[in-house]
Amino acid sequence: MDSDRFERGQATLSSIHGHIGEGVMRALGDIAPEFARFIIEFPYGDIYARGILSPRERQIATIASLVTLGHSPKELRAHIQGGLNVGCSRQDIIEVIMQMAVYAGFPAAVNALLVAKEVFQEIDATRLPEQESVAPPSRPEA
Repeated sequence: MDSDRFERGQATLSSIHGHIGEGVMRALGDIAPEFARFIIEFPYGDIYARGILSPRERQIATIASLVTLGHSPKELRAHIQGGLNVGCSRQDIIEVIMQMAVYAGFPAAVNALLVAKEVFQEIDATRLPEQESVAPPSRPEA
């Protein structure tokens, strides 16, 4: 086992997903510890570490891919949150999902938009009142 890959992967996973990623790995570790290690080492320890795409760009690509799969709402939820954590705006995420309607179909995009809506609502529900005052103003309706 390559401990450098694992450590690099854990650091990357944590920087993108925070405690949510750690919880998923613990849950998988209970049933398939080797598989949990593979997930940390390969995508997060090897692919994400390549440095060619930024973490933001990688999350956009991952969100698009998960939308087209159409059957991974838990993973999509995690990567939408991860995208927000690495600099994607809500509008970026919505736009990526809408673009995928062209390639994956409207049902896949609708389902993904509903997942995104849930993530955004959960964030808003946990936001402190003083955090809301620093939110950018909304655009006037045309």
